[in-house]
Amino acid sequence: MRRRSVTIDGHRTSISLEDSFWTELVRLARERPVSLNTLLSEVDRARTSEDVNLSSALRLYVLGELVKKRDATRVDLIAL
Repeated sequence: MRRRSVTIDGHRTSISLEDSFWTELVRLARERPVSLNTLLSEVDRARTSEDVNLSSALRLYVLGELVKKRDATRVDLIAL
């Protein structure tokens, strides 16, 4: 796990994420395409509970995106 300093909506903060989650966030930002800081800001604003810290919200975002891709792949395979 690494601590990274980032800027979200103009303020500096730090997040602790495993390298694999960080790598996936970078890939997801490139795919959209948006800057990594833009993606982090969107996830930060979308948090529904103050009980969920930003690092956890980012992990859940990555998981959710991977599940969407998996499900889309399944649908594509069924359509064949």
